[in-house]
Amino acid sequence: MKKLALVAAISASVLGLAACTSDDSETVVETDHGNISKEEFYDQLKSTSGEAVLQTIVLEKILTDKYEVDESIVEAQVDEIRDQYGESFEMFIQSQGIADEETLKDRIRLGLLQTQALGDGIEVTDEEIEQYYERQLKEIEASHILVEDEELANDLYSQLLDGADFAELAEEHSTDPGSAVEGGELGYFSTGSMVAAFEDKAFSLEIDEIGEPVQSDFGWHIIKVTDIRDTEMEVDSLEDSRDAIRSEILEQKVNEQSQEETMEKFNRLIDEANIKVNIDEFKDLFEIMDSEDIEDIE
Repeated sequence: MKKLALVAAISASVLGLAACTSDDSETVVETDHGNISKEEFYDQLKSTSGEAVLQTIVLEKILTDKYEVDESIVEAQVDEIRDQYGESFEMFIQSQGIADEETLKDRIRLGLLQTQALGDGIEVTDEEIEQYYERQLKEIEASHILVEDEELANDLYSQLLDGADFAELAEEHSTDPGSAVEGGELGYFSTGSMVAAFEDKAFSLEIDEIGEPVQSDFGWHIIKVTDIRDTEMEVDSLEDSRDAIRSEILEQKVNEQSQEETMEKFNRLIDEANIKVNIDEFKDLFEIMDSEDIEDIE
């Protein structure tokens, strides 16, 4: 979903260059073998990626006008990335096609705007925020067995309740290649690291408890919690964390929406914006946005 920000960060500056002056003959590149005018540059851009670029910029305009971003959340996400990559921070963001830290902030900011737009009508309760915060204070060590169908999951769960060895069943049946060879071991993880269905089940279990099979987009999981410990990371107070947690939960819920729901919300944004395109080739661009259009923007 956040790929929208990547496209916008590049395309906004490119089309801005083409529109900044009426002198289309202005030279934008000089070489010993010939120059490139702004008109040539614009025409090439328009023919190769004009639709995607125009869609992205228009949506960016709409989102920026309709919604606001808490800058402290932007800063917190940048700090998280910096802490994760340390001295390799600059190298990492450049490897993602990001010129500098300000461009990274622009991308994060636009991703947050998009989450707000797609989160219209989605409620995040105080209870959910408090539960998320409590989970931040703990880390869980767990193992799992991942299989494709419910029948096999229920059969393996019954075997485990009858005393079967968890690691042996994981090695034999789990379709998760990373953990299967380790007997299903996942190591320690905290909230936000796993898909919602998996996390909810894991955090509901006691040490050495095996949960009933739970379904996610990856298949059916049988989870065994092997340890629970306090996190070693510094955690802000609940009140200081509330807005950031709300944003995290909202993003999770947005990601769980169906493609149809996402498309409906995008189309509503487009319809309410009363867009008129004055480029003949793209005059009908925003009349209909189908699922393929949304995938291209994402």
